[in-house]
Amino acid sequence: MSAGAIEIDLERWKERVRQLRLFFATGQVTRVIGLTVEAKGISASIGEVCDITVPGEACPVTAEVVGFRDRSTLLMPLGELRGIHPGCVVAPRGKLLTVRVGPHLLGRVLDGLGRPIEPGQNMTDPGEEVPVDSAPPNPLARKRISEMLPTGVKALDGLLTCGKGQRLGIFSGSGVGKSTLLGMIARYGSADVNVIALIGERGREVREFIERDLGEEGLARSVVVVATSDQPALVRLKGAFVASAIAEHFRDQGQDVMLMMDSVTRFAMAQREVGLAVGEPPATRGYTPSVFALLPRLLERSGMGAGGSITAFYTVLVEADDMNDPIADTVRGILDGHIVLSRELASRAQYPAIDILDSISRLMPEIVPEGHFKKALWVKEKMAVYRQAEDLINIGAYVRGTSPAIDEAIDCHEAITRFLKQDLNQGLTFQESVEQLEGLGQEHLTFNNGLK
Repeated sequence: MSAGAIEIDLERWKERVRQLRLFFATGQVTRVIGLTVEAKGISASIGEVCDITVPGEACPVTAEVVGFRDRSTLLMPLGELRGIHPGCVVAPRGKLLTVRVGPHLLGRVLDGLGRPIEPGQNMTDPGEEVPVDSAPPNPLARKRISEMLPTGVKALDGLLTCGKGQRLGIFSGSGVGKSTLLGMIARYGSADVNVIALIGERGREVREFIERDLGEEGLARSVVVVATSDQPALVRLKGAFVASAIAEHFRDQGQDVMLMMDSVTRFAMAQREVGLAVGEPPATRGYTPSVFALLPRLLERSGMGAGGSITAFYTVLVEADDMNDPIADTVRGILDGHIVLSRELASRAQYPAIDILDSISRLMPEIVPEGHFKKALWVKEKMAVYRQAEDLINIGAYVRGTSPAIDEAIDCHEAITRFLKQDLNQGLTFQESVEQLEGLGQEHLTFNNGLK
């Protein structure tokens, strides 16, 4: 090693020693208000993890620094508040929350802090320790998205084609099929690894999703992170960041990762709880300003990297089926496309209940052949014409021959509807989806401009 290299390496270690905190002053809990714990006598930064010793308990309560008030440090627990009282000893760890990652996580179900929750299971491989909260990649370090990523869902592959490294939102009200669609993508998609975050879900639905929607085949190449609705708000927040950190690890290994998060809305609600607890003023519909600052930090972590990719699907639970509520509107502006699920289509037993006309994949024109894109536009045009005339058609007021465009839309309507329907236990290859797409309308029209 040259003298210059030795000097650079020495400077790096000197900097680490300068940043090292050798002594950690312990403090005491002064009071507990709502979800926050106030402590005095410690020196800790935002995001630092502390241990609160509870007399009579074998393990301390882990908490994170979330703010400061006067001369007190505000902490929120990553566990139960039960047992904490004024005078409990608070000891900073001197580091932020971390999670251990590695191939040993495949097929595992973790809690919101990255610990295994299966009964009788222990983490056999310690893996590599990485921070839970990290910065998104440098924009200039991201490769351009140029390849498609088959999902196995023909409505998506044919009309809303997704690219490797693209980020899409799935927007719908409750009970319209978001989790079912995620399960289909996890089972039939072509990603190397799936990382699935269930944030704020009902405890009953976790096992149902794993066994019914994901299945053994999907779980074998997946990592599931679960932070149910009964968990503290901070644990629900950390669950989303833990899943992102795990996905980043596999991406940095050069793999194509599918990150699925259900749901961003409950992530935002958890941050709203944290913000209100530390005294942040409510803004739009009760959401605090920190919610809208945190969403880009979470959503921008996925996407293309220098080697692999993270293709992300984030579900957004819209309140009262209002697609323009604050969280939906913010998320839609950050992501690279959105998939809208329609309650009306679900009531007609059309699954997946994707409203093609209200959905868009912004990168589809760049990643599919021109013929494929033109055929998708043709299908959307026929669907739009039919929707405009649907009321007249249903009441029998439309007279055939009045409009050639409406006649063509009527002729193709049933074939298009059949194409959009898919059995939940049936996955299609990308080629099969494209072939079915190109077959639409062949019995009625002859396509020009290079179309078959």
